[in-house]
Parts: sequence; structure tokens; C-alpha cells
Amino acid sequence: MHASGRRGRARSNLRAVTTSEPCLPAVLSIAGSDSGGGAGIQADLKAFAACGVHGMTAITAITAQNTVGVDAIGAVEPDLIVAQVHAVQRDIGVDAVKIGMLGTVETIAAVEQALDALAPGTPIVLDPVMVAESGAELLAREARTALTERLLPRVTVATPNLPEARAIVAGSERARAVAGGIDPAQLDAPELARAIHALGPRAVVVTGGHRERATDVFYDGEALTELAGQRFPEGAAHGSGCTHSSALAAYLAHGFTPLEAARAAKARAAGAVRDGLHEIGQGPGPVDVLGVRTRHPHRPNGT
Repeated sequence: MHASGRRGRARSNLRAVTTSEPCLPAVLSIAGSDSGGGAGIQADLKAFAACGVHGMTAITAITAQNTVGVDAIGAVEPDLIVAQVHAVQRDIGVDAVKIGMLGTVETIAAVEQALDALAPGTPIVLDPVMVAESGAELLAREARTALTERLLPRVTVATPNLPEARAIVAGSERARAVAGGIDPAQLDAPELARAIHALGPRAVVVTGGHRERATDVFYDGEALTELAGQRFPEGAAHGSGCTHSSALAAYLAHGFTPLEAARAAKARAAGAVRDGLHEIGQGPGPVDVLGVRTRHPHRPNGT
């Protein structure tokens, strides 16, 4: 089954940037919902809008969440996850995919099945969400192997942060071998990126938010590139990882190369942290990728 858009014409992220009649790219987030509006699909849709693509969602889980923590998590039925993807693919088409919170082995299996319906070559970005900023576990321990073995080989770009990258390598005998058998807790981003790349993704970005320097490391199997950035300690970072991976997927849908998309996504996410809404909530405030604070409504007729 191949993706098709309105009037039955096949969609393609390449068509969106190379023809005389470009179409607005449509990007799908397969992720969990954050009731506080800071992360998850809520962050993804804001990032999609900021990057000039139409955003769509297949919700994998519902969280009762705010800036302080996660109170409850409810998984969406696997069949419903697949149905959400098929519904938007059948009518609108999918030019790129961002995958976020998955939670369970059953959810991963459903996402794997749903991806089979997309056009071959559709860009896929995997943000391996494992633990919330509050410390709540968002990916079951038994699901980590499934994520590594079943999804990583299918993705265009994987975007783990430093703790996630170490957890992926720790859970994979093959990745540990590539890393020379060194304890993953002792590895930095370059070594982790190489080890994770050996698991199948086309490219890996180990993000710099948890590193001493705010530098992302990009590796595509040939060249390792450092993407330097500025840290904004006065900003707000809730949802920064979601925003980064969603922006990266959006830029891939616009026809950027993975490295170009990684550069642009880093800049977009950094700006969202810099402008973050630290006044929202009692914990780390949400990022602001849309410049919400600068938007002021005007009453009709100038009153």
C-alpha cells in the first residue's frame, strides 16, 4: 500500500520541492499525548507548524502530565494506532514521520505494522523516548530490545539524548562490541553515535542537551560532524527533544539532507528553549517554538 494524497496523486517529499506545482508537506507524529501541552504530540504539532508543514498524529498513549511530573499513562490499543496511520495515509499522504513515545512492546509492533503501509523511502525520525524529564519511565524495560531490533533499522535518523544513547548501547551486544566493550556509561556522544549507527539507522544524532557542551554529534556511517550550539540556562526546555526530532522530520519532508535537517532542527530547538515559557507551571516550563509570548490579539474595529 502506497501513500496517496488528494485526487489520488502519490505524495512525495521530493515532489514538494522539485516540481512546478509543489504541495504542502504533510508530516505524521506517532507519539504520546502530554496533557500539559509541553511535550509529546502537542510539542510536535507546534514544531510542524513552525517549520511550514501540515502536522498529523497517531497517538500511542495518553499521559496525565504537567511540568512537574507524569501522574498516569494509558496505552492506546494497537489496532487503533494502526488505524490512525492508515486513515491519514489513505487520504492525505505522509511525507515524513516522527516517532516519539511508544511505551510497550505491543505498541512497537503496531507501529512497525503501520510503517509497512507507507511509501518506500518515506523519511522516518525516531526519538527514542525512554524517561521523562521528571524521571518517569516512558518505555518499558522489556520494550527497549524491540525498539532497538525492530525500529532502529528502519529509520532515517535516530535522535537519542546522551542517557538514551547509553541505554541503547547497553542493551545491545552488537553495539557494545562496536564500542569496544567499554562500559556505555563511560562513552561520549561520538562513540555512542557510531555504535548506534551499527544497529541500522541511516544516520544518528546524539543531542547535546545532557552533555557538558551543548553540541550535537551527527554520524551517517562516513563522516562524524559536531553541531555546536549555545546553552540557554535561563530558558525552558520541557519538550525540547520532541521539538528537535519533529523539526528534523519536517525539514526532511522539505527535501533537506539528513545533515542539513539536523543543523536546522538544532537551531530551531535551541531557539525554542531560549524563548521557553518558564512562567508556565511549577516545573521546567515548555519550549516556545511558535513565539507565543510575542503574539498579542487585537480586538475587531481597533477597540
